[in-house]
Amino acid sequence: MIGLFLFAAAMDILANCRAMLPAEPVTMKGAIVLRNRRGIPSGEYDYTLCSDRTVTPAKLTLEFREHDSTNVLERHEILRPGPVPEGKVLKTDVTWLDLTLDFLWWPKAEFDAEREGETVHGQKCDVILISNGEKQVRAWCDKKTGCLMQAEELKNGKPRRRLWGTRIKKFDGRWFPNVLEVETLGSGHRTKIMVDDLKINR
Repeated sequence: MIGLFLFAAAMDILANCRAMLPAEPVTMKGAIVLRNRRGIPSGEYDYTLCSDRTVTPAKLTLEFREHDSTNVLERHEILRPGPVPEGKVLKTDVTWLDLTLDFLWWPKAEFDAEREGETVHGQKCDVILISNGEKQVRAWCDKKTGCLMQAEELKNGKPRRRLWGTRIKKFDGRWFPNVLEVETLGSGHRTKIMVDDLKINR
């Protein structure tokens, strides 16, 4: 009985995380920058992300271009619920899981008791283990706001990749992360996801 209660509570926290994402149709534009271990950019791409959660199934469209160019390198349409492409985006550390935050919709969640109360950027968090079959992500969610602060993709229970926000900005009347860092642990480099513009399509 306690286990069912804790499962429900963990799923409620994920629901709060999802609620922080715009429900209205959104167009987001920005850049993905790959940097070496010295922090020097070694690759940069522009992207446009269009999300519409008002329809069923929800639709996510992603378009990638060469930096400061109209030359489209890749374009993908993702439906939720539905499969998310595997692998990394272009030559960066960013995966489709990072861009879609699809793990927030995974079917199983439980509290990570050993990490309960850990802080990220000074904010005390609930730490949740989220699973989908053999795939697993550990997520840090701000206890006060419900906002996703950090996430780690796990392999055999150990961190493999990490995603965290470093800045937030007010877009169209609401606060939203505008700089995210992604790192494949041990790779010696990081990829920065920057949000330059976010518009609610009313």
